[in-house]
Amino acid sequence: MKILVTGGTGYIGSHTIVDLLEQGMEVVCVDNGINSDQNVLKSIEEITGKKVGFYPNDLCDNEATKHIFETEKPDGVIHFAALKSVGDSMTQPFEYFRNNLLSLINTLQHAHNTGTKAFVFSSSCTVYGNVSHSPVTEDTAQQPAASVYGRTKQMGEVIIEDALQKSEMKASLLRYFNPAGAHPSGKLGESPLQLAQNLVPVITETAIGQRASLQVFGTDYNTRDGSCIRDFIHVCDLARAHTLALRYLISNANAQSIETFNLGMGQGVTVLEAINAFEKVNGIKLNYTLADRREGDVIAIYSDYSRAKEKLGWQPQYTIEDIMKTAWQWELNKNNKA
Repeated sequence: MKILVTGGTGYIGSHTIVDLLEQGMEVVCVDNGINSDQNVLKSIEEITGKKVGFYPNDLCDNEATKHIFETEKPDGVIHFAALKSVGDSMTQPFEYFRNNLLSLINTLQHAHNTGTKAFVFSSSCTVYGNVSHSPVTEDTAQQPAASVYGRTKQMGEVIIEDALQKSEMKASLLRYFNPAGAHPSGKLGESPLQLAQNLVPVITETAIGQRASLQVFGTDYNTRDGSCIRDFIHVCDLARAHTLALRYLISNANAQSIETFNLGMGQGVTVLEAINAFEKVNGIKLNYTLADRREGDVIAIYSDYSRAKEKLGWQPQYTIEDIMKTAWQWELNKNNKA
């Protein structure tokens, strides 16, 4: 099978490409490099021994997107390409709506036009908004999104559901929680071109000395220790779920044309507990400060992933400690300090 991966040089996309290649699939990657480095493809080749076809295009360019699909005619698409910072989305709403929705529409349209069988969408737990309780299931009622980023994911899911009503293409909407960690080889990990904003890379950048300290946003939430609760999921577990979702669709195992799956560890970890886990497994004391709440942050959310376990045969293999170990090894290798 030939699989087109959009946003493929990004964090989750690159790990998913590794998994796809290791499962014997042919992969073509599209990424405009707005927040990732094409050199990631060299790391993928080092890990897998296989080259990946690459297009450095912006999927908001309809003609370029059309050309890619007419040239490659992929069996399946995994659509990662999107801006993803919760904080930035609140200050740059027009850019987030334009980029995340237009790139999806173009990709979806040309996938349909060229006979693509399966479409896997990179969604997010942010679609649930500020839920009243956890764990959340795929049927948990969605609240208003707490951020513009979350709104683009809510809207993206609706676009797919409406657009595929008259299409033979099938789709999986994967709502993942907080991706973290790195490939066990130490050759691939989270390395955004912009300043890191996700908790785990902020932790490792602080530990290695690139930041003087890290901030814990909010200490007065109604949680165990006052900080936000998140469900961290190892990026390699997440990558495997995308491969399984593709096979599920292409083999016609799905009962419905569009199905939704939560992907998380099914456990809530507070920000302070995540910091403590890093300190414990790596023997490093972190310098952090307590700060006010941050606009757009959901208070507490973690997953029920039983549907993915039942239908995709998926469940997480890595722990929060594994996440912190592999993330730190990647940070050391990236800075030539291993």
